[in-house]
Amino acid sequence: MIKFELNEDEATTLREILESYLSELRMEICDTDQMDFRMGLKEREVFIKDLLKRLETAEQPVCSY
Repeated sequence: MIKFELNEDEATTLREILESYLSELRMEICDTDQMDFRMGLKEREVFIKDLLKRLETAEQPVCSY
């Protein structure tokens, strides 16, 4: 497993990049007729969505009582 740290600005920039790419990817999926290629793009979409969720979770502050 590879781990790396991002400061808040880097995490924000990465999230913006991934969200922009996801938007373009969705348009590409809609415009793709070849089923094999389309399935590959959909798998990539799932990966990007998961990555965005993990990034969001990592950014939430940890509360300790």
